[in-house]
Amino acid sequence: MPTDLTRASAPPASRPASARNFNIVAIALTAALVALQLVGLALLERSHAHAMQMSFPREASAWTDGPDAAAPQSPYD
Repeated sequence: MPTDLTRASAPPASRPASARNFNIVAIALTAALVALQLVGLALLERSHAHAMQMSFPREASAWTDGPDAAAPQSPYD
């Protein structure tokens, strides 16, 4: 014959709703942070590509047909 003491020590069949809600919120927050990181990375990559394009203009426009045209200097010379 089971007593109240043995029933109280048995683990519950399912987790409480508050623990399940906490897990859902934690997963949603993690997904939101990952999405924000991906957006930030895309913006950083875009701004870096734009900065590189501005600092190194197209070489075709730098060359002229004149004999006394000086060769363009790159920052690595």
